[in-house]
Amino acid sequence: MEFSPYIIKWLEVILRWGHVLFSILWVGNSFLFNYLDNKLNKNITSNEIDGEGYLMHSGYYYKLTRLKISPPTNYINKLVIFKWQSYLTFITGILLLVVIYYKNAGMLIVDRKGIQFSPLIAIGLSLLSLIVGWITYDLICKSNLTNNKFFFLIIGIVLLFLTSYVLTELFSAKFAFLSVGLILGTNMFGNVFTVIIPNQMNIINSSKRNEKFDMSLSLAAKQRSIHNNYVTFLVLFTMLSGHYSFIVYHKYSWIILGLIGIILALVRHYFNLRGRNIHRLYILVSSIISFIVLAFLVVYFK
Repeated sequence: MEFSPYIIKWLEVILRWGHVLFSILWVGNSFLFNYLDNKLNKNITSNEIDGEGYLMHSGYYYKLTRLKISPPTNYINKLVIFKWQSYLTFITGILLLVVIYYKNAGMLIVDRKGIQFSPLIAIGLSLLSLIVGWITYDLICKSNLTNNKFFFLIIGIVLLFLTSYVLTELFSAKFAFLSVGLILGTNMFGNVFTVIIPNQMNIINSSKRNEKFDMSLSLAAKQRSIHNNYVTFLVLFTMLSGHYSFIVYHKYSWIILGLIGIILALVRHYFNLRGRNIHRLYILVSSIISFIVLAFLVVYFK
């Protein structure tokens, strides 16, 4: 019996299981902390406390307090920093990309009906899309464009449609959808690795030196965290796209993907507002109606 293919199959099993597990932990942490931030009572007059609230879990009450200042020194070295969920999700995802798709690039990445690339060029284009995607997004976030939320949103939507179109022209239909998720997932990881965690460590080091930490670091980290929160639904949709071929292989698949991205972001927005006790039911209803209309249009224009 040849063990090499057998080992590869087990490697795929372990990586798939790990990728799903770590992504569940990462998404769960992201949603929980953003929900808590929205739910905390911030109508507090205090030089130390920025917000507070209570939770009930497993029969116990938990008091939550968001501080403007550093915690007591003896707690600094015991801080729980949520980063490995993100790191391991990204690592297992890249390994899966290599083991499954890059290993079989000629069959799974190259579009046999479209532009013909060699497997090596196809892999290079895939990696380039991740690099360009991150650099473009990061530069936009560091520019003044983020000061205008509406303009930033429009740019994001345009880039989503443009990216979807280009990738569906370059790659096979299934890998094109997956590549959109890979770019978004890479950006999410990049936010954690290059902004959120470094800023947090900077704040922690300031606390250890008994120095007042820079609140702009907190705001920048929070901004990236919110971006991750809004694109999570679309990333999950693209990662599972292999299960709905009628969308992936549709002649207008790139438009469908862009519209679904907008709908899912609206759904996420509704729940984020609801967490702040702002009830905008029309957002959720319009999202559901839009999804139903899109479903009929997909069949009509097949």
